[in-house]
Amino acid sequence: METAAETAKPFVEAVGAAGDRGEGSGLDGVRVSVVIPARNEAANLPTVLASLPDDIFEVVLVDGGSTDGTAEVAQQCRADVRVFEQEGSGKGDALLQGFAAARGNIIVMFDGDGSAKGDEIPRFVQALKDGADLAKGSRFMDGGGSADITFTRRLGNRFFRTTVNTLFGTKYTDLCYGYNAMWTRSLRRLSLECDGFEFEALLNIRAARAGLDVREVPSYEDLRLHGTSNLNVIRDGLRILWVIVRERFSASEAAWQRVPAEETTPAPSVTKV
Repeated sequence: METAAETAKPFVEAVGAAGDRGEGSGLDGVRVSVVIPARNEAANLPTVLASLPDDIFEVVLVDGGSTDGTAEVAQQCRADVRVFEQEGSGKGDALLQGFAAARGNIIVMFDGDGSAKGDEIPRFVQALKDGADLAKGSRFMDGGGSADITFTRRLGNRFFRTTVNTLFGTKYTDLCYGYNAMWTRSLRRLSLECDGFEFEALLNIRAARAGLDVREVPSYEDLRLHGTSNLNVIRDGLRILWVIVRERFSASEAAWQRVPAEETTPAPSVTKV
């Protein structure tokens, strides 16, 4: 039987060298680290990596125990990709490991299934350059959309988004979306510590509680190219709910929020860009 890595070979050859991915995208003056958590995404990675702007600083891929040659395909596509074997388990854990390894001053969270559009990265980076601490993607604002989200996931996202907006005074239009970008210095203020698909919810809640300048960026989510998602609607939905409840009723001066008072702002700021 042909492996996913063998299936991807024609696409790898078509992608060519890392320097042949097209024109620069104006990411001057910043070092953008794209962090990709991946598990059995070998068939998707040629397209995913080819979509990235030519002038990003680095790609950090955290391989979550793949059995399809994910790491090897990534290295065939980009000789400069930095691949790490995941030490723990779960999407959040992989992201945190990737963040720790990243050397840029901007970190972009990017899915390895082909649903994220690489040409949107400059839009996120511009929001950061314009003053945001966190640029969070939104599929539900003007200019955004999704070909991938199911009816059940849409309902769940709406429920969680409404709950977070009510409890934390935010005005998010999307909550559980994995396309986000942030300054490395801002990330350090949040002390994130979860290992599953609840990661995005925790990131957005902690950003609001820390008074970060959060700006939403319209983003379009394509269909997954190959394979199936590791997300489980019931299990991961309960984990997201638990994170919301825990964060709401934890102490207002939480241990993770060790930021001098003069560096915080009094209320969460969410701006549409």
